[in-house]
Amino acid sequence: MSEGDDDGGPGGATEGDELTYADAGVDIDASEAATAALIGAVGSDPDASDSESDYAGLLDIGDRYLALATDGVGTKLLVAEALGDYSTVGIDCIAMNVNDLVAAGVRPVGFVDYLAVDEPDERFAEQVGEGLSEGAELAGVELVGGETAVMPDVIRGLDLAGACVGLAAKDGVFDGRAEPGDALVGWRSSGIHSNGLTLAREAVTRNHEYTDAAPFGGYETLGAALLEPTAIYADLLDPMRGHGVRGAAHVTGGGWTNLERLGENRYVIDDAFDPQPVFEFVQSQGSVSDEEMYRTFNMGTGFVAALDPEAAEKLAAETDGRVIGRVEERDERDQKGGSVAVRGLEL
Repeated sequence: MSEGDDDGGPGGATEGDELTYADAGVDIDASEAATAALIGAVGSDPDASDSESDYAGLLDIGDRYLALATDGVGTKLLVAEALGDYSTVGIDCIAMNVNDLVAAGVRPVGFVDYLAVDEPDERFAEQVGEGLSEGAELAGVELVGGETAVMPDVIRGLDLAGACVGLAAKDGVFDGRAEPGDALVGWRSSGIHSNGLTLAREAVTRNHEYTDAAPFGGYETLGAALLEPTAIYADLLDPMRGHGVRGAAHVTGGGWTNLERLGENRYVIDDAFDPQPVFEFVQSQGSVSDEEMYRTFNMGTGFVAALDPEAAEKLAAETDGRVIGRVEERDERDQKGGSVAVRGLEL
Protein backbone atom coordinates (compact mmCIF):
# COMPACT_ATOMS: atom_id res chain seq x y z
CA MET A 1 0.00 0.00 0.00
CA SER A 2 1.63 3.25 -1.11
CA GLU A 3 0.43 6.40 0.63
CA GLY A 4 2.22 9.04 -1.43
CA ASP A 5 0.67 10.81 -4.40
CA ASP A 6 2.63 11.33 -7.58
CA ASP A 7 3.99 14.58 -6.15
CA GLY A 8 5.57 12.66 -3.26
CA GLY A 9 2.83 12.88 -0.65
CA PRO A 10 1.78 15.52 1.84
CA GLY A 11 5.02 17.47 1.79
CA GLY A 12 5.44 17.44 -1.96
CA ALA A 13 8.75 15.55 -1.91
CA THR A 14 9.54 13.61 -5.05
CA GLU A 15 11.40 10.36 -5.42
CA GLY A 16 15.10 10.96 -4.82
CA ASP A 17 14.59 14.18 -2.82
CA GLU A 18 16.03 14.33 0.68
CA LEU A 19 13.02 13.69 2.87
CA THR A 20 12.45 15.48 6.17
CA TYR A 21 9.83 15.07 8.89
CA ALA A 22 8.32 18.41 7.84
CA ASP A 23 8.13 17.22 4.22
CA ALA A 24 6.25 14.16 5.40
CA GLY A 25 3.70 16.35 7.17
CA VAL A 26 5.00 16.92 10.72
CA ASP A 27 6.75 20.20 11.56
CA ILE A 28 8.23 19.71 15.05
CA ASP A 29 8.79 23.43 15.62
CA ALA A 30 5.19 24.22 14.69
CA SER A 31 3.96 21.39 16.87
CA GLU A 32 5.92 22.67 19.86
CA ALA A 33 4.59 26.19 19.29
CA ALA A 34 1.02 24.89 19.18
CA THR A 35 1.59 22.93 22.39
CA ALA A 36 2.99 26.02 24.09
CA ALA A 37 -0.09 27.99 22.98
CA LEU A 38 -2.39 25.34 24.46
CA ILE A 39 -0.48 25.34 27.75
CA GLY A 40 -0.63 29.12 27.89
CA ALA A 41 -4.36 29.17 27.15
CA VAL A 42 -5.20 26.82 30.02
CA GLY A 43 -3.05 28.83 32.40
CA SER A 44 -0.38 26.20 33.08
CA ASP A 45 3.07 27.53 33.87
CA PRO A 46 5.62 24.71 34.29
CA ASP A 47 8.04 27.15 35.96
CA ALA A 48 5.52 28.18 38.59
CA SER A 49 5.32 24.94 40.57
CA ASP A 50 7.62 22.25 41.88
CA SER A 51 4.92 19.66 41.16
CA GLU A 52 5.55 19.62 37.42
CA SER A 53 7.54 17.31 35.20
CA ASP A 54 8.55 17.38 31.56
CA TYR A 55 6.93 13.96 31.20
CA ALA A 56 3.97 13.90 33.60
CA GLY A 57 1.58 16.18 35.41
CA LEU A 58 2.13 15.89 39.16
CA LEU A 59 -0.68 16.60 41.61
CA ASP A 60 0.20 17.09 45.27
CA ILE A 61 -2.12 14.85 47.32
CA GLY A 62 -0.45 15.24 50.69
CA ASP A 63 2.29 12.75 51.34
CA ARG A 64 2.57 11.71 47.69
CA TYR A 65 2.23 12.87 44.12
CA LEU A 66 -0.52 11.63 41.84
CA ALA A 67 0.91 11.64 38.32
CA LEU A 68 -0.90 11.66 34.99
CA ALA A 69 0.31 11.15 31.43
CA THR A 70 -1.56 10.82 28.15
CA ASP A 71 -0.48 9.80 24.66
CA GLY A 72 -1.60 7.89 21.60
CA VAL A 73 -0.24 5.57 18.95
CA GLY A 74 -0.17 8.06 16.08
CA THR A 75 0.08 7.11 12.42
CA LYS A 76 1.43 3.67 13.27
CA LEU A 77 -2.28 2.82 13.09
CA LEU A 78 -2.15 3.35 9.31
CA VAL A 79 0.44 0.58 9.00
CA ALA A 80 -1.75 -1.66 11.16
CA GLU A 81 -4.71 -0.84 8.93
CA ALA A 82 -2.76 -1.66 5.77
CA LEU A 83 -1.77 -5.07 7.15
CA GLY A 84 -5.09 -5.72 8.89
CA ASP A 85 -3.11 -6.39 12.08
CA TYR A 86 -3.93 -4.36 15.20
CA SER A 87 -2.54 -6.92 17.64
CA THR A 88 0.42 -4.84 18.80
CA VAL A 89 -0.81 -1.23 18.83
CA GLY A 90 -2.33 -1.66 22.28
CA ILE A 91 1.15 -2.43 23.60
CA ASP A 92 2.38 0.80 22.00
CA CYS A 93 -0.40 2.79 23.64
CA ILE A 94 0.49 1.43 27.08
CA ALA A 95 4.22 1.89 26.49
CA MET A 96 4.09 5.50 25.36
CA ASN A 97 2.25 6.50 28.52
CA VAL A 98 4.04 4.26 31.00
CA ASN A 99 7.49 5.26 29.77
CA ASP A 100 6.71 8.93 30.30
CA LEU A 101 5.77 8.28 33.93
CA VAL A 102 8.90 6.21 34.46
CA ALA A 103 10.99 9.08 33.05
CA ALA A 104 9.51 11.26 35.79
CA GLY A 105 10.38 8.71 38.49
CA VAL A 106 6.76 7.66 38.98
CA ARG A 107 5.40 4.13 39.31
CA PRO A 108 2.53 3.58 36.83
CA VAL A 109 -0.49 1.92 38.45
CA GLY A 110 -3.58 2.35 36.26
CA PHE A 111 -4.54 2.93 32.64
CA VAL A 112 -7.64 3.94 30.69
CA ASP A 113 -7.95 3.80 26.90
CA TYR A 114 -9.91 5.78 24.33
CA LEU A 115 -10.76 4.08 21.05
CA ALA A 116 -12.50 6.18 18.39
CA VAL A 117 -13.80 4.45 15.26
CA ASP A 118 -15.75 5.29 12.14
CA GLU A 119 -17.73 2.08 12.54
CA PRO A 120 -17.68 -0.77 15.05
CA ASP A 121 -15.62 -3.83 14.11
CA GLU A 122 -15.36 -6.71 16.56
CA ARG A 123 -12.27 -8.14 14.88
CA PHE A 124 -9.95 -5.18 15.27
CA ALA A 125 -11.49 -4.17 18.61
CA GLU A 126 -10.56 -7.59 19.96
CA GLN A 127 -7.03 -7.26 18.61
CA VAL A 128 -6.62 -3.83 20.17
CA GLY A 129 -7.91 -5.16 23.48
CA GLU A 130 -5.50 -8.08 23.44
CA GLY A 131 -2.60 -5.70 22.86
CA LEU A 132 -3.72 -3.43 25.70
CA SER A 133 -3.95 -6.43 28.00
CA GLU A 134 -0.47 -7.64 27.06
CA GLY A 135 1.01 -4.16 27.44
CA ALA A 136 -0.59 -3.72 30.85
CA GLU A 137 0.85 -7.02 32.02
CA LEU A 138 4.32 -6.08 30.77
CA ALA A 139 4.11 -2.69 32.49
CA GLY A 140 2.55 -3.94 35.72
CA VAL A 141 -0.47 -1.64 35.49
CA GLU A 142 -4.20 -2.27 35.86
CA LEU A 143 -6.63 -1.60 33.02
CA VAL A 144 -9.37 0.24 34.87
CA GLY A 145 -11.76 1.11 32.07
CA GLY A 146 -11.97 3.04 28.86
CA GLU A 147 -14.22 4.49 26.19
CA THR A 148 -15.15 3.48 22.66
CA ALA A 149 -16.64 6.24 20.52
CA VAL A 150 -18.26 5.74 17.10
CA MET A 151 -17.76 8.97 15.11
CA PRO A 152 -18.06 8.39 11.34
CA ASP A 153 -18.07 12.14 10.61
CA VAL A 154 -14.78 12.68 12.45
CA ILE A 155 -12.72 9.47 12.27
CA ARG A 156 -11.53 7.45 9.28
CA GLY A 157 -10.68 3.98 10.48
CA LEU A 158 -9.71 4.30 14.12
CA ASP A 159 -7.65 6.27 16.60
CA LEU A 160 -6.26 4.90 19.85
CA ALA A 161 -5.04 6.88 22.84
CA GLY A 162 -4.93 6.48 26.58
CA ALA A 163 -4.02 7.97 29.92
CA CYS A 164 -1.93 6.48 32.68
CA VAL A 165 -1.99 7.31 36.36
CA GLY A 166 0.88 6.77 38.76
CA LEU A 167 1.93 7.40 42.34
CA ALA A 168 5.22 8.51 43.85
CA ALA A 169 6.49 9.58 47.24
CA LYS A 170 7.52 13.23 47.41
CA ASP A 171 11.18 12.20 47.57
CA GLY A 172 10.71 9.48 44.96
CA VAL A 173 10.29 11.54 41.80
CA PHE A 174 13.41 12.41 39.84
CA ASP A 175 14.71 15.94 40.08
CA GLY A 176 14.65 15.92 36.29
CA ARG A 177 17.86 17.90 35.88
CA ALA A 178 21.23 16.47 34.93
CA GLU A 179 24.46 18.00 36.19
CA PRO A 180 27.74 18.51 34.35
CA GLY A 181 29.94 15.53 35.13
CA ASP A 182 27.04 13.07 35.12
CA ALA A 183 27.26 9.93 33.04
CA LEU A 184 24.44 8.96 30.67
CA VAL A 185 23.16 5.38 30.74
CA GLY A 186 21.07 4.21 27.79
CA TRP A 187 18.81 1.24 27.13
CA ARG A 188 18.06 -0.36 23.80
CA SER A 189 14.88 0.40 21.92
CA SER A 190 12.92 -2.33 20.16
CA GLY A 191 12.78 -0.42 16.88
CA ILE A 192 11.04 2.69 15.63
CA HIS A 193 8.54 2.72 18.54
CA SER A 194 5.56 5.06 18.04
CA ASN A 195 7.13 8.33 16.97
CA GLY A 196 8.34 9.41 13.57
CA LEU A 197 6.05 6.97 11.77
CA THR A 198 4.87 9.71 9.42
CA LEU A 199 8.42 10.08 8.11
CA ALA A 200 9.07 6.33 8.16
CA ARG A 201 5.87 5.55 6.26
CA GLU A 202 6.56 8.20 3.65
CA ALA A 203 10.08 6.86 3.09
CA VAL A 204 9.15 3.17 2.97
CA THR A 205 6.21 3.63 0.61
CA ARG A 206 8.15 5.63 -1.96
CA ASN A 207 9.10 2.41 -3.75
CA HIS A 208 7.59 -0.38 -1.66
CA GLU A 209 4.40 -1.78 -0.23
CA TYR A 210 4.02 -2.60 3.45
CA THR A 211 3.45 -6.20 2.42
CA ASP A 212 6.80 -6.43 0.60
CA ALA A 213 9.33 -8.81 2.10
CA ALA A 214 11.73 -7.11 4.51
CA PRO A 215 15.28 -7.07 3.05
CA PHE A 216 16.69 -7.51 6.58
CA GLY A 217 16.28 -10.26 9.13
CA GLY A 218 13.70 -10.70 11.83
CA TYR A 219 10.56 -9.72 9.93
CA GLU A 220 8.54 -11.20 7.10
CA THR A 221 7.38 -7.83 5.75
CA LEU A 222 8.32 -4.17 5.91
CA GLY A 223 5.05 -3.44 7.64
CA ALA A 224 5.81 -5.96 10.37
CA ALA A 225 9.12 -4.18 11.06
CA LEU A 226 7.31 -0.86 11.43
CA LEU A 227 4.78 -2.47 13.78
CA GLU A 228 7.39 -3.80 16.22
CA PRO A 229 5.91 -2.78 19.61
CA THR A 230 7.44 0.01 21.65
CA ALA A 231 9.69 -1.22 24.46
CA ILE A 232 8.35 -0.76 28.00
CA TYR A 233 10.88 0.48 30.58
CA ALA A 234 8.86 0.12 33.79
CA ASP A 235 11.30 -2.45 35.19
CA LEU A 236 14.00 0.25 35.26
CA LEU A 237 12.26 2.37 37.87
CA ASP A 238 13.50 0.66 41.03
CA PRO A 239 17.11 0.24 39.83
CA MET A 240 17.22 3.88 38.73
CA ARG A 241 15.96 5.04 42.11
CA GLY A 242 18.41 2.75 43.87
CA HIS A 243 21.37 4.22 42.02
CA GLY A 244 20.44 7.87 42.45
CA VAL A 245 19.30 8.81 38.95
CA ARG A 246 18.82 12.57 38.75
CA GLY A 247 16.76 12.64 35.57
CA ALA A 248 15.66 10.42 32.71
CA ALA A 249 14.60 10.94 29.12
CA HIS A 250 12.14 8.89 27.08
CA VAL A 251 13.55 9.17 23.54
CA THR A 252 10.35 9.69 21.55
CA GLY A 253 9.11 12.56 19.37
CA GLY A 254 12.04 14.84 18.65
CA GLY A 255 14.51 11.97 18.83
CA TRP A 256 17.73 12.70 20.69
CA THR A 257 16.81 16.32 21.35
CA ASN A 258 14.69 14.92 24.21
CA LEU A 259 17.89 14.98 26.27
CA GLU A 260 17.58 18.76 26.40
CA ARG A 261 14.64 18.25 28.76
CA LEU A 262 17.26 17.34 31.37
CA GLY A 263 18.49 20.92 31.58
CA GLU A 264 20.68 23.49 29.90
CA ASN A 265 23.75 21.34 29.44
CA ARG A 266 25.71 19.77 26.64
CA TYR A 267 24.98 16.05 26.13
CA VAL A 268 27.76 14.11 24.44
CA ILE A 269 26.86 10.63 23.19
CA ASP A 270 29.79 8.56 22.02
CA ASP A 271 28.65 4.95 22.55
CA ALA A 272 24.96 4.76 21.65
CA PHE A 273 23.40 1.46 20.68
CA ASP A 274 23.58 0.71 16.97
CA PRO A 275 20.35 1.48 15.11
CA GLN A 276 18.27 -1.51 14.05
CA PRO A 277 18.28 -2.30 10.30
CA VAL A 278 14.83 -0.75 9.84
CA PHE A 279 16.35 2.70 10.44
CA GLU A 280 18.96 2.20 7.75
CA PHE A 281 16.22 1.12 5.36
CA VAL A 282 14.07 4.17 6.12
CA GLN A 283 17.06 6.46 5.71
CA SER A 284 18.10 4.97 2.38
CA GLN A 285 14.60 4.90 0.93
CA GLY A 286 13.85 8.48 1.95
CA SER A 287 17.33 9.91 1.37
CA VAL A 288 17.03 11.22 4.93
CA SER A 289 20.04 13.03 6.38
CA ASP A 290 21.82 11.70 9.47
CA GLU A 291 20.82 14.81 11.40
CA GLU A 292 17.14 14.39 10.51
CA MET A 293 17.21 10.74 11.54
CA TYR A 294 18.58 11.54 15.00
CA ARG A 295 16.20 14.49 15.43
CA THR A 296 13.22 12.27 14.59
CA PHE A 297 13.90 8.71 15.77
CA ASN A 298 15.41 6.95 18.78
CA MET A 299 17.95 5.28 16.47
CA GLY A 300 18.33 2.22 18.68
CA THR A 301 18.32 3.82 22.15
CA GLY A 302 14.88 4.31 23.69
CA PHE A 303 15.56 5.51 27.24
CA VAL A 304 18.38 7.47 28.89
CA ALA A 305 19.21 8.36 32.52
CA ALA A 306 21.70 10.83 34.02
CA LEU A 307 23.53 10.02 37.26
CA ASP A 308 26.89 9.93 39.02
CA PRO A 309 29.52 8.13 36.88
CA GLU A 310 30.40 5.52 39.52
CA ALA A 311 26.75 4.61 40.02
CA ALA A 312 26.19 4.61 36.27
CA GLU A 313 28.46 1.62 35.68
CA LYS A 314 26.62 -0.38 38.33
CA LEU A 315 23.19 0.58 37.00
CA ALA A 316 24.16 -0.35 33.46
CA ALA A 317 25.52 -3.72 34.58
CA GLU A 318 22.37 -4.58 36.54
CA THR A 319 19.88 -3.65 33.82
CA ASP A 320 21.42 -4.55 30.45
CA GLY A 321 22.09 -0.89 29.89
CA ARG A 322 25.19 0.86 28.67
CA VAL A 323 27.08 4.02 29.59
CA ILE A 324 26.56 5.90 26.35
CA GLY A 325 27.92 9.35 27.10
CA ARG A 326 28.27 12.23 29.53
CA VAL A 327 26.92 15.61 30.53
CA GLU A 328 29.13 18.67 30.10
CA GLU A 329 28.90 22.38 30.80
CA ARG A 330 27.07 24.33 28.16
CA ASP A 331 29.20 25.27 25.20
CA GLU A 332 29.33 28.98 24.43
CA ARG A 333 28.11 28.10 20.94
CA ASP A 334 24.83 26.81 22.31
CA GLN A 335 22.22 29.48 21.81
CA LYS A 336 19.05 27.54 22.64
CA GLY A 337 19.84 26.45 26.18
CA GLY A 338 21.24 23.01 25.47
CA SER A 339 22.78 20.82 22.81
CA VAL A 340 23.22 17.19 21.91
CA ALA A 341 26.20 15.71 20.12
CA VAL A 342 25.66 12.13 19.01
CA ARG A 343 27.92 10.11 16.72
CA GLY A 344 29.63 13.33 15.65
CA LEU A 345 26.37 15.07 14.80
CA GLU A 346 25.41 18.39 16.40
CA LEU A 347 21.64 18.47 17.02
